[in-house]
Amino acid sequence: MTKEMPNQINIVYFAWVKERLGRDQEVIEFPELVENIGQLVEHLQNCDPAYRNVFTDLKKLRFALDQDFVGLDAALRDAEELAIFPPVTGG
Repeated sequence: MTKEMPNQINIVYFAWVKERLGRDQEVIEFPELVENIGQLVEHLQNCDPAYRNVFTDLKKLRFALDQDFVGLDAALRDAEELAIFPPVTGG
């Protein structure tokens, strides 16, 4: 019988996401069943109310997986870094 090993990814937070969570990055372990960014966000929301508060409106956030912009349906696979930030506005 083989035991499922959790995956892990480094998550980097920017702007008000970083401010509200109180950290700029962290390494997260997540179960094998979590396959994409949307599922990872849902997993985090279920783990801690702080994530639930920050991720209430995902339309206000952007995601980059190993420095490539992606949607919530992007597969995590062997990604090393997920960046989460609000849209950048010009001035």
